[in-house]
Amino acid sequence: MVTLVKQIQQSQRNSIFKQITLLVIPSVIALSTALTSCSNSSNQGAISPPSTSKNEAKPVVIKTKVVRLGYQTAGDIVKVKGVLEKRLEPLGVKVEWSQFAAGPQLMEALNVGKIDLGSVGETPPIFAQAAGSSLVYVSGRRPSEGKGSAIIVQKDSPIKSVADLKGQKVVFQKGSASHYLLIKALDEVGLKYSDIQAVTLPPVDAREAFIQGRIDAWVTWDPYLAFVQSKAEARVLRDANKIATQGGFYIASRSFATENPEALRIILEEIDKNGEWAEANRPEVVKLVAPILKIDPQIYEIVSSRASYRLRAITPQVLEEQQNIADLFTQEKVIPKKIDIKDAALTTEQYAAIIPESLKIVANK
Repeated sequence: MVTLVKQIQQSQRNSIFKQITLLVIPSVIALSTALTSCSNSSNQGAISPPSTSKNEAKPVVIKTKVVRLGYQTAGDIVKVKGVLEKRLEPLGVKVEWSQFAAGPQLMEALNVGKIDLGSVGETPPIFAQAAGSSLVYVSGRRPSEGKGSAIIVQKDSPIKSVADLKGQKVVFQKGSASHYLLIKALDEVGLKYSDIQAVTLPPVDAREAFIQGRIDAWVTWDPYLAFVQSKAEARVLRDANKIATQGGFYIASRSFATENPEALRIILEEIDKNGEWAEANRPEVVKLVAPILKIDPQIYEIVSSRASYRLRAITPQVLEEQQNIADLFTQEKVIPKKIDIKDAALTTEQYAAIIPESLKIVANK
């Protein structure tokens, strides 16, 4: 009888052990699998964006380890504040900056692979595309009121209007936004580009020549414009107000844009966020940038007051407006052939991957 009781007790213990085993082992396996998964993800160094759904987004790897940005002599608030470095370097991506005299020089550097991304006016990418550069429009810059670009003459010049420029030497940076302003202004008064003597000169050199009185008519932009208005009492014949200007663009090499959408999205997000700050804090912009440019703060206050710092999305309308400008250059025989701006655009899906939320809101308005 005792033996029978012991057998029953042993049988009950074995049953309980089996039940515990069935409950515990799957849990241990699940925990082990989760830890292994986390370990593998960490070892791969993947960068995971914020989840946009109930399911976790797949890790996105930024391929490049260095982003090379171009900016112009007029300065760049994004560079001054170091916002891109703060955002990208923790992700293992360094930022390198290169300075250029104007947009055409920046586009040439992009074409030969010295930089990945840069900000220019509407005209340089048109000339670059016509020359065969593999570029893409990744974001627009919101147009200003046009007060920061103008055709100017000496204060005592006999030239009183744009129509008086016929047969005169007019200095500007070929392939820049000034080139477009000049052609549009001439067209308004019934003149053609061939009716003037075009002289191309980088803005830094032209500024000194203008101050010395060696240039009579000059087409330029801020801060050069504000400087000569203040120091040489330059007289404005026509500014860019009410001329259909694009405001400018951020242009990237096609390979960089297509291979690094996550990096590009972060860059554009930080640029637009910085632009929003700049437009709400223009006096602070003056304090930051004027010393670096070695320009009188009062002069730079004028520059900042008529500047636009925010971005805008690339839309079919933006591309169509850019096509109209390119067609004008073709018509005036300024570029050697007709180009299709859409050839320098990304696909709808590619734009969706790089455009920040702030620009999506603007694009949908």
